[in-house]
Amino acid sequence: MNKNIYSLKNLFLLFISFYSTQLFAQDVTNTFNNAYKKFAADKAFKHATISLLVINNTTGKTVTSVNTETGLAPASCQKVITACTSFELLGHNFIYKTILGYTGKIVNGVLDGDIIIKGSGDPTLGSWRYPETAEESIISEFKQAISREGITEITGHVYADESAWKGEVIPDGWIWEDIGNYYGAGARALNWRENQYDLFLKSGNKIGDTLQYVNNTPPFIDGLNFKIMATSAAKGSGDNSYIYIPENNKETYVRGTIPIDENHFSISGSMPHPQTQLAITLEAALKKMPVESIAMNHPAFQHNTNGLNNFYSHQSPNLDSIIYWFLQRSINLYGESLIKTLAYHFTNVGATDSGVNIIKNFWSKKGIEPSAINIIDGSGLSPANRVTTKTLVSVMQYARKRDWFPSFYNALPDINGIKMKSGSISDVLSYTGFIKSKKNIDYTFSFIINNYDGNANDVRKKMWALLDLLK
Repeated sequence: MNKNIYSLKNLFLLFISFYSTQLFAQDVTNTFNNAYKKFAADKAFKHATISLLVINNTTGKTVTSVNTETGLAPASCQKVITACTSFELLGHNFIYKTILGYTGKIVNGVLDGDIIIKGSGDPTLGSWRYPETAEESIISEFKQAISREGITEITGHVYADESAWKGEVIPDGWIWEDIGNYYGAGARALNWRENQYDLFLKSGNKIGDTLQYVNNTPPFIDGLNFKIMATSAAKGSGDNSYIYIPENNKETYVRGTIPIDENHFSISGSMPHPQTQLAITLEAALKKMPVESIAMNHPAFQHNTNGLNNFYSHQSPNLDSIIYWFLQRSINLYGESLIKTLAYHFTNVGATDSGVNIIKNFWSKKGIEPSAINIIDGSGLSPANRVTTKTLVSVMQYARKRDWFPSFYNALPDINGIKMKSGSISDVLSYTGFIKSKKNIDYTFSFIINNYDGNANDVRKKMWALLDLLK
């Protein structure tokens, strides 16, 4: 009898707990939806398209659903699709290998041939984000490998072999204003220093003064000749400069503004020939050793690898680490490298469009229509990408059930106290992620606005204020 009373008591408490959770969830839903109506009525969104989907993971019910089947430009929120697909298809321990080899023969320490650096798409080679991939570490590693091979003299050159990948370096749909800047760097089979360089400028003490070139890092950048057309702007105005690299033009134009009274103002651009930059850097380093090599300033070389003697393999950080920085710092190069890697892994052709098809086909098998992932790159930089919030939430929900989810969750930035990926391109703001409320309720959401009017920071704060209601 006592046991029955105890069981009934527990059942009653369980019912009360469940009922309370349902009431609280309904209260949050009502509060959130009323707040959304006020949000959507803001004049900043008069001509905008808003899409918002919030799922209560505790109850499985939808909190809010607005235009969830409408394809919008997702900006960098698209990166979660690339990340999750890569985790699933490549595996969290996937690594890239960069091979050192040589042609010809070594006789008495003399290599009568060339040193070949053969890439496989590693976006971290020369990156400062990992101690083992920094430029100094890689060059030292390569020099030691060459010395261990017994090479003391080279009659040929150091060449970069990026023949593993085919097709265009820059994806279709990227705009000219982007591709000269660091975030517009295309992905190659052989990347170096995240295909980025830093340009240092000096501004005048008056608004409108022309900027002066100071220097750049690395000191020599193959294929760049700067033409500074940017001017000085008001103090505190920030970096509003852009780097333009016209096709088939030897001049690289810097336009826009930076603040007055800056002596060493840094802007970052995309390196036009990173593979050659690596070959030149290694060759220069070898000249400082007891290794003699001839003439530099040669083009990259897609070498015929028949007869290539491989003697060293550099391994990248694993995919866990790559995706951490991919999402934390929203590195477009990593996304473009991953989508081409997916293509190469499954089709032996490292091309963006092949990678897009792999992503669409994979998620189609999970119930997401291909037209709901209407993408043309791996990073979300193109304004021509179209993705629905329903797609993003579905991908995030799928991730929650996978064994690699802890790595994915850890890689998501903490923004405004929420684990979420952000996105921003011209007149586009987006967020997708997870919220855990004070009542221990988990939510998955995606929030995209296209064509808003006004200041991006103001719109961002309004989006955050709405999401705060779920905390």
